[in-house]
Amino acid sequence: MFTVKDLLQAELPDVRVGIGRCADSRHVESSVRTLNKKGITIYTDPKKLVDDLYTGKIDAAVRGDMPSSDLLHILKERAGVEELERLVIMEPKRGRAFFMAPVGIDEGSTVEEKHRIAVKAMKLMKDMGAGTKIAVMSGGRSGDKGRTKAVDKTIEDAEKLVAILKEEGYDAYHAEILIESAVEEADLIIAPDGITGNLIFRTLHFIGDAIALGAPVLNIDKVFVDTSRAKTDYLDSLILAMKLAEGKR
Repeated sequence: MFTVKDLLQAELPDVRVGIGRCADSRHVESSVRTLNKKGITIYTDPKKLVDDLYTGKIDAAVRGDMPSSDLLHILKERAGVEELERLVIMEPKRGRAFFMAPVGIDEGSTVEEKHRIAVKAMKLMKDMGAGTKIAVMSGGRSGDKGRTKAVDKTIEDAEKLVAILKEEGYDAYHAEILIESAVEEADLIIAPDGITGNLIFRTLHFIGDAIALGAPVLNIDKVFVDTSRAKTDYLDSLILAMKLAEGKR
């Protein structure tokens, strides 16, 4: 079973990692000092961070607290993708670690998009030694069909996605709106859309104090871990990036 503790206590590989920092923050420097590991470079220039990632000067990159408006559009342009597909890794104070997607507000609006994200997420999770049970969420219970068109659409989409995943051999089920059960039963949670996923993430992390390691980007060929600017400690995100970079070798 994948646990945050096992990840953080594992021996760190000899890889080069870059992390972004905004001008008026000291959280990134503090995290790098605490890790006390050679091969970590702090960047204040988003273009330089992306350039060094794509030219191989660093093996992985972490957003840190660099503004997304400064960095992510540069990453998308360099990677040749219109949107970034991210997978967040979380562990509540009382509960087990789980993976969740989509989490970007512009991600996962269709069954096709969620399917693509789920398949890529499963590959990364298997590489990390995580479980393979997928909970596909919707905006209500199956018995709620007919109450509103919006809820009906999420239920129908969830059922379609589960059918596709099962046909492909994945262990998937319709978790309905029961997030409280899904986090205990599944390894990967597929939210109804990126807005919902982002709300779940922000509620658990910023209000419920759940650990959030960061969100690896799934649809680029480099290791990039997106993080929230509201984090005050990037130690876990740096370690995650290092372990993912080791797996790319």
